[in-house]
Amino acid sequence: QVQLVESGGGLVQAGGSLRLSCAASGRTFSRYAMGWFRQAPGKEREFVAHIGGSGGRTYYRDSVKGRFTISRDNAKNTVYLQMNSLKPEDTSVYYCAARFNRDEVAISTTRYDYWGRGTQVTVST
Repeated sequence: QVQLVESGGGLVQAGGSLRLSCAASGRTFSRYAMGWFRQAPGKEREFVAHIGGSGGRTYYRDSVKGRFTISRDNAKNTVYLQMNSLKPEDTSVYYCAARFNRDEVAISTTRYDYWGRGTQVTVST
């Protein structure tokens, strides 16, 4: 069982930056691939970024490539999402998710085993 807690969300102007964190419980964090997803009001939850257990494999949705960076610190059981050049369309609740013992890229919500409760990101014009 893994518990995930996101933090770092907030209100930022367009063009600004935020860094989200997701802290995980447990002693086998490196065996989990991690993903970031987001969900805007009235829309389905969508994939944002993925990182393998060792941190060596990353993947992003097209609309955030070059602006967002996913990383992890396995010693701290934490995964990060650095978000730069934020746009109003990035406004969403952001969720982190964990996938046990499978390192290939997964963009579907059904592929993940554990979820955090989310953190709100609001980008103003």
